Amino acid sequence: MRYRVQLQPPAEQDLEEAYLWAAKHAPETAARWLLRFHESLGTLSSSPERCGLAPEHRKLNRQLRQLLYGKKPNVFRAIFLVDGEIVRILRIRRASRRYLKREELG
Repeated sequence: MRYRVQLQPPAEQDLEEAYLWAAKHAPETAARWLLRFHESLGTLSSSPERCGLAPEHRKLNRQLRQLLYGKKPNVFRAIFLVDGEIVRILRIRRASRRYLKREELG
């Protein structure tokens, strides 16, 4: 089964903020980082269930999952849920940040 991967507005904003930070601190590699991140998110179209449950999954009583991207210390979490044929990416956060609160998940 093929899924459609859809970034929700908060996730789009999270990704833009991460890119802008990277562009400021590592301008020569920021665009490549963003492209690879999008490629990694695209892999969710074929097998989103391969990703483990996010620590926040109990807050929604849904199978909230996370895709980890990057290498320590720059690991990011794409927090998503599978909604029928759509993979909805809710938020993108650095893995080192605290877990999301229920209201931050939308």
